[in-house]
Amino acid sequence: MNRRQFLKAGSYLSAAYALPLTVSKQLFAANLPADLVDFTATDLSIAIRDKHTSCTEVMQSYLQHIHTYNPVYNAIISMLDDDELIRQAREADNSLARGEYRGWMHGIPHAVKDLTPAAGLRYTSGSPMYADRIAENDSDLVARIRNAGAIFIGKTNTPEFGLGSQSYNSIFGATGSAWNPELTSGGSSGGAASGLGTHMLPVADGSDMMGSLRNPGAFNNVIGFRPSVNVMSTNNSGARALSTSGPMGRNVTDTIRFLQTIAVKEIAEQHNPMDLHDVRIAWLGDLNRYLAMESGILNLCETSLSSLSSAGANVETTHPNFMMSDLWFCWTTLRHLGRASMKSFYDDPQTRAQLKPELIWEIEESMRLTDSDRSQANLIRANWYSELNRLFSRYDFLALPTAQVFPYSKDQTWPREINNRTMDTYHRWMEVVILGSLGGIPVINVPVGFDPLGRPMGMQIMGNFGEDQKVLEFALAYEQTTNHLEKRPKLVSAV
Repeated sequence: MNRRQFLKAGSYLSAAYALPLTVSKQLFAANLPADLVDFTATDLSIAIRDKHTSCTEVMQSYLQHIHTYNPVYNAIISMLDDDELIRQAREADNSLARGEYRGWMHGIPHAVKDLTPAAGLRYTSGSPMYADRIAENDSDLVARIRNAGAIFIGKTNTPEFGLGSQSYNSIFGATGSAWNPELTSGGSSGGAASGLGTHMLPVADGSDMMGSLRNPGAFNNVIGFRPSVNVMSTNNSGARALSTSGPMGRNVTDTIRFLQTIAVKEIAEQHNPMDLHDVRIAWLGDLNRYLAMESGILNLCETSLSSLSSAGANVETTHPNFMMSDLWFCWTTLRHLGRASMKSFYDDPQTRAQLKPELIWEIEESMRLTDSDRSQANLIRANWYSELNRLFSRYDFLALPTAQVFPYSKDQTWPREINNRTMDTYHRWMEVVILGSLGGIPVINVPVGFDPLGRPMGMQIMGNFGEDQKVLEFALAYEQTTNHLEKRPKLVSAV
């Protein structure tokens, strides 16, 4: 068996990551650094655990790859020095030699989204106000990743305070899509998704309020999973938050494995591909032309749905019994109310000068809202829960596109129009994601292919609240019916 055959065999290992490798160390001979970055996170974990490769070799391979491509894509920021990272990798090797195994991410390089603190790393939140901030402690999420054995190499780029699905800021600049570095990677987990798509990272963490795990997943042809909001939170009040953290992966198995690491709620160890026969899928499309949609997106999604129909699923076009304009009012009201806590930045002329216009606008909108607006928004949201319950009594899953546009120029802050329809706010073009966000339900982005220009797109698969395993097992089955995740971009080198 040669190295290429071993890499192919790795896809079978991913389905059963608890099994040991049965190949010899001689398979890791020629051209080692270039090949290691192509291992799935699951296979890489097994290879390290069973000493078919070393943590030092893995780190050297990733650093070489990052230095070759990251200057072009700008996915990973605030990196530690190579010497320090190699030192940590050797320390991980020494621990393994002593029989001290830290967890499935033992010695695996990881970069955390720059909206969350990791002790000793720069923590800017994409804001010039915090350009020089160094985190003193780990967030709970970072602590779980560190406890699993990961080595933190730096952060992943994000827009200022995570606002907008375009990962640019005045400190680090813009992040490019793995499939074309001149186009946006999406956001706010854009650095994470680009890092995955370019194979500069094995897995990635992100967060999602308005599609920030899903949209970048679509724009980089990777998996982004927004869990039910109680999966990542210790809040026992029963209220569903608008935002949640979540995992991203190059495939579904890696995404599940990483979710098991970062989740607060216990996640089932075993996930099996769903039998698609008689699975009921509601195709929402563009919500009966309510949403402006760039040409080609619906066709790609419908082609993927046809492959599911061929596998035995029942796909039916339907439309929620709901005024979508009410849902938009509900969304913007609740979202703006969340910006009230940032009013102190607005009130101080020095800090206001450092805020991007979109954030200033959101803060100003929060100041205009009334108690009546809040009550009306909460009533609409409660009615939306009821409508979701009705839909899920008829269907197993709801499907609609992940984005309303293909990746666009990273020099453009946000799309001003779609198919000659003006976008009246900086986030109107992302409206397609609010159905899942307002429900607090599990949603996964799965790839649907590429347009004639080679731009990737994805589709949202939504499940009922708490049915995360069901959504993930569907995604495992979907992955078997398509080959989109097997495709690799032609990377642009910095040298």
